[in-house]
This record gives sequence, structure tokens and C-alpha cells, in this order.
Amino acid sequence: MSQQPVQTVSGKLILLIKAGYWLALLIIATMVAASFVLLQQTMATQQHNNTLLDIVGTQKTLSQRIVFLASATGAASRDKRPALVSALKQATAEFETNYDLLLEQTGADPQSPAKLDPKSIESVLFAKPFHLDYFSVGLIANGDRLISALESQLNLDNDGYKGGAERVNLDASVANATLSGYAALGQRISADADARSEKLLALHRTLFYATLGVILLVALFIFRPMSNAILRKTRELVDARNSMAFIAVHDGLTGLHNRTFLTDHFDTLIKGAHRRRERLAVVQLDLDRFKQINDTLGHAAGDYVLVVTAQRMRDSCRASDLCARLGGDEFVMILNGAGSTEDINMLARRILAHINEPIVFQGTTILPGASGGIAVYPIDADNAQDLLVHADLALYSAKKMGGGNFSFFSEELRRELDYRKQLEHDIKVAISERAFQVYFQPQVSLTDGTISGIEALVRWNHHERGMISPGEFIPVAEKCGFMPEIGRIVISKAINEAAEWNRAGIAFGRLAVNVSGTELREHDFDAFLFETLEKAGLPPQKLSLEIVESVILDDEKTGIAAKLRHIRAAGVHLELDDFGTGYASLSHVNPNEIDRLKIDRRFVQNIHENGDNSKIVRAITELARGLGISIVAEGAETEAELDSLLAIGCDQVQGYSIAFPMPQDKALEWLTARMPKKAKLRVLQGSLA
Repeated sequence: MSQQPVQTVSGKLILLIKAGYWLALLIIATMVAASFVLLQQTMATQQHNNTLLDIVGTQKTLSQRIVFLASATGAASRDKRPALVSALKQATAEFETNYDLLLEQTGADPQSPAKLDPKSIESVLFAKPFHLDYFSVGLIANGDRLISALESQLNLDNDGYKGGAERVNLDASVANATLSGYAALGQRISADADARSEKLLALHRTLFYATLGVILLVALFIFRPMSNAILRKTRELVDARNSMAFIAVHDGLTGLHNRTFLTDHFDTLIKGAHRRRERLAVVQLDLDRFKQINDTLGHAAGDYVLVVTAQRMRDSCRASDLCARLGGDEFVMILNGAGSTEDINMLARRILAHINEPIVFQGTTILPGASGGIAVYPIDADNAQDLLVHADLALYSAKKMGGGNFSFFSEELRRELDYRKQLEHDIKVAISERAFQVYFQPQVSLTDGTISGIEALVRWNHHERGMISPGEFIPVAEKCGFMPEIGRIVISKAINEAAEWNRAGIAFGRLAVNVSGTELREHDFDAFLFETLEKAGLPPQKLSLEIVESVILDDEKTGIAAKLRHIRAAGVHLELDDFGTGYASLSHVNPNEIDRLKIDRRFVQNIHENGDNSKIVRAITELARGLGISIVAEGAETEAELDSLLAIGCDQVQGYSIAFPMPQDKALEWLTARMPKKAKLRVLQGSLA
């Protein structure tokens, strides 16, 4: 799945979770708010009912007080009457105020049809049998009349009622009627309050259950899917994290541990072996024919061989052992509790025998041919890095013996390792001092003897050990990654020398320089080449790059093929070196990609005696001639070999029979000596007649 759809799905999920969360929160908040409002309403209604009941109770008391004060005033002496009249007046006014408040609070209307309902408040106030409104108003009116009459008798300020007190009816019957009316009103208010409370409680109960139901629905249809989605995503994240953790320490193709895991855990294994006083064997494995398998059968076959090899390694070792893939076709096995040397020997033979069993891929039988190098802790080294280096050196020794076998690290290899380390150091110094020299070996035409080209070869004259063979230091430089720097030194020196020859008019054909795949993988190699040519003043057509067949097999992944096309388009020639020894397809022998084929020396040596070699060289020559590609044979050392090549039709040759590789001053002398002589004019003496 691409990144965009994944982000879209994640965005939709996040939006859904947010929407569900806020919807659930809104629903719950609404239910809580409704419950709160209902509770507030219940409390307000309760408070209102309590207020009405308080008023009713006060009115009952005041009605009895008014009647009592009226009676007491009539029976009291004249000097005590003013105080009683004042108390009566205050009680009557308070009764009237409370009654008005009661009517206002209840909202009772004498015209309302509700007065016909015996259960209503209006029925108590305005209908039989209580007529509370009539008795209350009458009590207030009679109280006011009595007060006015008494104030007149006592000569108090009064503009009200002028009749006598005997005409005012404030006896016990009025008090009892009023008292019973208010008692009935209190009961009716309590009954209404209970009914309303019951309704509110029922509504509150319904709302409570509804809230529970909504919460349950939210949990089922919002939070449950949301939690499931979150749980699913959490599991996916955990799985992704576990996958990333697995990938970080495992090889993606074979499933074995990778170099990172080996580096992190090797020291722990060594400490464990030291604590248990056991030996630990490091077996480094390499497939001898892996490159051939890749080149001939394709990368799918190569990957299959790697997977099968990894499985066979797992099958051959114990659970306590460690198997790792370092990269490419390089594997390492760490054997805990390895035992004696003989035990390790037997175990290594069994492992190699199992790995070297034939592998069938799509009907093709493949012989992987694994080799192994063994280093033992604590005999050969006491740290992880040295053990791996020693095992690698032992592996190299096994490969030199022909492959398909294993070798133990030894003192001889230790001395070789020390020499190699010193050689690595010396190579670094030589690179910094640009001490590598360029030797030149000419290429000539057998037909007319003209110089068709000259090959630049690297040489190293060590200040202590003298001349060191390229076969000795180049493999070390390649393994250590020094070849790009050495190659640039050689290319620069060779191009500068050829440019001087070109300016001097010295014929040398084309300068041929060997270039490795490592150099071509440098991202700025083409820029460096063009800049060097421009600075030196050598035309690109005077330069030829020699590449081996493995380089031209590049499948565009490294960009080498495109880089070669770019270089060739600029005028630089390309030559296929050591042709016939690699695994290039004939489809790569294309005049649009290659300008010249170079027949390897193993086909040239003793060609006059070896009929097979003669046939191979003839076939290559005819193929090249048919495609319009020039050809040169290297390694010709005898007159017989030269004659055979000329007879076959291979005109251009290079070898010791023509010239040995020479330093630049000797090469200049050789080239100058073979320059065509210019004719000199002689002036004739004497008379022309």
C-alpha cells in the first residue's frame, strides 16, 4: 500500500474517533444538563410549596390571634386597650398581607372553573364547604372595623369605621371556619406538592434510566468501535515496532541475524565463553561460485541459493549457536562450546558438506561451493574484531587452495596478516604521497608495425621493499577500498603524460587505462575524467577505458551503464578487457557500447600448439570483425604466437614480444624511436646542364 492511501485511512480514522468522542460527550453533557435542570426545578417547587405551607400555618395562627385579641380587647380595662388594639391592628395587617401573598403565590382565580374540582386549591378558597376566601376577607374586614371602632372609643386618630364594636362579628365561629379552611388549604397544597414531586421524581427516574441507556448506547456504538479501532491500530503499531526491531537485527532475505546484531552480541558471547572456560569457534563462510550464479542464472537464482544456504546453516547448528549474514554471500557462524580442534574440524566438515549439497532451482542444478575460515577463541584472538579478521584471512587461505573446503587460522596466516596490515598502512602513505607510478606497454599492428595504442599500468616502487607486484597490493587495495584513489592517481598521471606526447606530435594511438567497477561507482567519476582531460589538453578521442565483463553486466541499479554511455558519448573509447573469461552475454558485445575487444592472455599463450585456443581466438576475431569492433590480443610473448595471431586475422597485439611495460621516460624513447623519419632535401652540387 502506498503512503498516500495509508495517510488517508489514518486521517479518516482520526476524524471518526474525534467525531464519535465529541458526539458522545455532547449527548452525555445534554443528559447531565437535563438532569440538573430537573433537579433544580424539583428543588424550586419544593421550596415554593414549603413557602405556601409556611404562609398557611402563619395564617392559621394569625386568624386565632385576631379573634383572641378582639375578645381580649373587649374584656380589658381602658388603660390596657390601646396596646391590645395596636397588637390587633398589626395581626390583622399581617394576616391581610399574607393572604394577598398566598393568592399571588398560588395564582388562584375566583373565575377559574378549577374551583369546581374538589381537589383544587380554588375549591378550598372559593367554593363549598370552606369558602376560605370569604372567611379570610371577612375576618380582615371585621378586624379593620373592630379596630376603627375601638380607636374611636379610645379617642385615637381614626378616619375609618364609625359604627359600634358590638356590630362587628369576630367570634369563635369565624375563627374556627377560617382555621378549618386554612387547614384544608394546607392539606390541599401538600397533596398537590406530593403529586408534583411524584411526577418530577418519575420524570427524573425516567431521565436517569435514559441517561444510563444513552451511556450504554454510546459505549456500544461509539466508544466500543472507537476502542476497537484504537486497539487495532495499537496492535498494528506494536507489530510494526516489532517488525522494525526484527528487521534492525535480521537480514531481510535470509532471516538470519545481520552484522549489527553480531556486532552488538559478539562480546557477550565471548564473555560467556570466558566465564564458562570454553572455546568459541568463528566460522566465516563464502560461496565460491555466487557471482557466476548471479551472472549466468540471474539474481533470483542467487537469492534462492542464499536462502537455502541460510536454512542449511540453521539446520547444521545448535540453538545456542549464532548464524549471521554479513552481506552478499558472506556468512558467519559462532559456535558456543566448540570443544577441541578435532571437534571443530568434524563440525566444520559436516556443515560444509551440508551447505555444498546441490541446489535445484527451476530445474537447474546449482553447486554453490562454499568455503570456510575458522578462528578459535581464545587461541587465535580474544576480541570480536580480531576473531572476524582472522576467520576472514583463513577463509581467503581456503579459497586459494581451490575452494569448497575450510582452513584454520595459523601462525603463518598471522604473519601474513601482519604483513597485510603493514601493506595497508604503506598503501595509505603511498596514496598521500602520490607515489604510484605509471608504466606503459605499447600495442602495435602486426601488418604494418604502426602503434595502435599504449596501455597505462600501475606500478609501486616501495622505498624499502623495492618494486611491489600489482598482484600483491591491488587485492589489498580493493578490499580496503583504496582503488578509487589509486585509480585517479594513475589516470591523472597517464593522461598528463599522453597529453605531452600529443602536443609533441608523438604517435601513440590511444591511451588505454584500466577502470574498475568501484571507481565507476564513484558519483563524480565522469566529472573527474572530463576535468582531467580538459586540464591536460588531451582530446577525449585519444583515451580509451578498459573495463572487465563484470562491469558491463551492470543492470542499471548502480548507474554504471548510464555513466559509461555518457563517457562514450563524449568521445572516449570503451574496451572490454579479458574477453572470454567472464560471463557477459553476447548481447553486450554491441558496437554501440564497445569499441574494442581485448582477448585474454590465457587464450593467446601457446596458441600455435593449442587447437582449442586457436579456434576460440578465431571465433572471437570473426565475431568482432562482423560487428565492426576492433580487436587486440594481449600476452603474446613468442614469434610463434605472433605468427599464429596474424594468420588468424588478429592484427593488433600487446605483449612481452613487442615491449615490456616501461616507465614514462623509457616509453617516450621507445615511441620516439618508432616515429616515421621525415625526408631531408639534398642540394646537388655542380651544373645541372
